[in-house]
Amino acid sequence: MKVAWIVLMAMPPLACAADPAAEPAPVDLSLKRAVEVAISAQGNTNIQLSGEALKQAQSRALQARAALLPDLEGAFNDRSQTVNLAAEGLTSIHLPFPGFTFPSLVGPFSTVDARLSVQQSVFDFASIRRFQASKVGVSAATQELDSTAETVAAQVARAYLAAGRADADVETANANVTLSDAVLTQAENQKKAGTGTGIEVTRAKVQLANDRQHLLVAENARRSAHLELLRAMGTPLSTEVRLTDKLGYVPIDAVTLEQAKAQALQARPDLKAQQQREENARLSASAVKMERMPSLAAFGDYGSSGISLDNNMPTRTYGISLKVPIFDGGRRDARRGEAASLYRSEQVRTGDLKQQIELDVRLSLDGLRSAEDQVKVAKEGLELADSELTQARRRYDAGVANSLEVTDAQTRLERARDNETQALYNYNVARIDLAQAMGNMRRSIP
Repeated sequence: MKVAWIVLMAMPPLACAADPAAEPAPVDLSLKRAVEVAISAQGNTNIQLSGEALKQAQSRALQARAALLPDLEGAFNDRSQTVNLAAEGLTSIHLPFPGFTFPSLVGPFSTVDARLSVQQSVFDFASIRRFQASKVGVSAATQELDSTAETVAAQVARAYLAAGRADADVETANANVTLSDAVLTQAENQKKAGTGTGIEVTRAKVQLANDRQHLLVAENARRSAHLELLRAMGTPLSTEVRLTDKLGYVPIDAVTLEQAKAQALQARPDLKAQQQREENARLSASAVKMERMPSLAAFGDYGSSGISLDNNMPTRTYGISLKVPIFDGGRRDARRGEAASLYRSEQVRTGDLKQQIELDVRLSLDGLRSAEDQVKVAKEGLELADSELTQARRRYDAGVANSLEVTDAQTRLERARDNETQALYNYNVARIDLAQAMGNMRRSIP
């Protein structure tokens, strides 16, 4: 069941279980746990479909192997019949017996036959190649499942980060509301003291109303982000979760372009799957070529035949069968050309994927460097904006500045907070992009 993952999580105390009307407590969810749930057998839909594709490939391999194994059959026939000899052309036979008339209808008579038959392929290059190709197909499906797990892990990680950013936006919006409320109180106190004006109070109220509006928008965006995360995980959308991993800056080990490319070409499961598909196409093309070669098979049967079960005699047949293809109207040549074209197509896809991997690595490294710079600039901007607001409020208290200066500084602080949240989100997404490009997405999640 898709809800079984909840049992494996650390559940909160059930203090409110006695009240059936109480809302269920949110389940703590880390990034690592979210990925584990998504890539489980009953998690993300794409994982389930890839698992079924693997089972189908395994079934095709068993079918291909069956062509190389003995085919054993048992049969039993008990029949009563009549034969129209006239219909067989036996009416004009002259027999040397005076007075004898050849019958036109014989029977009814009974026959019983119980038989065991076996057939075994002795030498068939085409069947051998098809079996080899089917085994490679299983390997390709296994790598495809691994590739799907990497993709789903990256998808869930991005959804988790988006939900984390939405949580941070709500926290920022709450902080802005708290700050606006404090500024409003300050303006009202200034007015009571005779050093402020009504327009300053009104200006502070407008700012507070705007921040409350932004808070409502942020809360709605957070609900949407959480639903998107649950959908990516493949869990019920009614589940309430509380994210335990917050947006933050965690530096990673420096890696050069050549090191990243080498690791990607070695570790990317989608490249391994494509290489297996190319090998499968090569073996399939070879199997079609082998159809032009002779094939050898052995056959035999043993049983008893007679007019009844207690009146029969043992009979048997055995031998070998050699088949030599001569001419089939050109169908075999056409299939060989098609198989060769499919093999060349897979070679082209492999080359294209290698170029795409290099592009992914280059773009992710550039994006990571840019995101690191954004985080540094955003932190500096936040410190400066916070310092500016502090100074503006002191000046306002001292009566050397009006509330407009405070409002401007407040607006710049809110923008700086948003910039920091966006920069941290971009940095963590860039980390995911690099991990996915290098083929170690799941291993990179702490």
